[in-house]
Amino acid sequence: MSTFKAPKGTYDLIPPDSAKYLAVREAIAAPLRNSGYGYIETPGFESVELFARGVGESTDIVSKEMYAFETKGGDRLALRPEGTASVLRAALEANLHKLGNLPVKLWYSGSYYRYERPQKGRYRHFSQVGAEAIGAEDPALDAELIILADQAYRSLGLRNFRILLNSLGDKECRPVYRAALQDFLRGLDLDEDTLRRAEINPLRVLDDKRDDVQKQLVGAPLLRDFLCDACKTYHEEVRELITAAGVVFEDDAKLVRGLDYYTRTTFEFVHDGLGSQSAVGGGGRYDGLSEMIGGPELPSVGWALGVDRTVLALEAEGVELELPVATSVFAVPLGEEARRVLFGKVTELRKLGIAADFSYGGKGLKGAMKNANRSGARYTIVAGERDLAEGVVQLKDMESGEQTAVGVNEIVAELEVRLG
Repeated sequence: MSTFKAPKGTYDLIPPDSAKYLAVREAIAAPLRNSGYGYIETPGFESVELFARGVGESTDIVSKEMYAFETKGGDRLALRPEGTASVLRAALEANLHKLGNLPVKLWYSGSYYRYERPQKGRYRHFSQVGAEAIGAEDPALDAELIILADQAYRSLGLRNFRILLNSLGDKECRPVYRAALQDFLRGLDLDEDTLRRAEINPLRVLDDKRDDVQKQLVGAPLLRDFLCDACKTYHEEVRELITAAGVVFEDDAKLVRGLDYYTRTTFEFVHDGLGSQSAVGGGGRYDGLSEMIGGPELPSVGWALGVDRTVLALEAEGVELELPVATSVFAVPLGEEARRVLFGKVTELRKLGIAADFSYGGKGLKGAMKNANRSGARYTIVAGERDLAEGVVQLKDMESGEQTAVGVNEIVAELEVRLG
């Protein structure tokens, strides 16, 4: 036993379960790659100030959950708690917005870190796939991203998820709503921290998950009643476009996202089979974020989908993914000459794209065949000195148990035919 364990609130991805996570990442990324989104990868840590400005100092993420540290050189850095601010920073630094092809469409995949109370579906280290469309204000872009996420989930076989949709208004209408909400919140019996949050960003109070707070929020003013005509028109077009695409959604007037940068379109993907941690992903429009972090005006929209939560949602629905086989052919050599010959055949099979493995460590026939069984291989190649003297190997069908002699020089072609 090792004396070390994974840190509290984290997990290791280990075969065979790790194959599910890879399949989920691939399924989410596939529609993005087909829609003009290019891959971007950013550092696992950034300046603390990037998240303080972009995500918002009043958010729990920045005030309580961020892993922040000071380097030997005196820089204040933080492990990234989310992806959007990092991706936008990288796009601005590389001047992607100046290349003349807006929006800049990017997708990413990686690990993120938040110091939270660990529970099922909520970890301190988690994995997301995200997409950002930077530099265009267009309802069709908002609709595109919602449709692509819906497409990704359905391609995995998920059915029991819901899409919640709302508009958070813009710099014209949200201040009026903000003032009305603050007036309402000041009349409630809230704790000191929540009252302080209400003064900094009152919309965050609507996102409070505590029952005693939610009970008091009954009758709170709703943002939809304060939207300006431009925001109403924009939101209605988003609704019409996703409806025309056959995507089912629910209007949720109380939906707000836990980050300060969202404007107008906001949405969340939830799965009722996950208990209290029901959100599997979400996103929205963030037209002012670029300016918040020192860039030019670049209206943008994006989302992030949780790989961990998506795997849990698949398990809740009993969905079994069709995963690629880890091993199709397993080679068992008996003797040094067979070891040399079969290793060469395994290499040839791999070059043809056939998943092949080899019995390493000089095991005897019994032990090697146990490994072949454990590998899940459809076929096993066995060869000893007598077989090679006759110019053949033994090909065993692991499903039927049938074994036939095949010429050493024909075995690769034979397996290529059998495995299609």
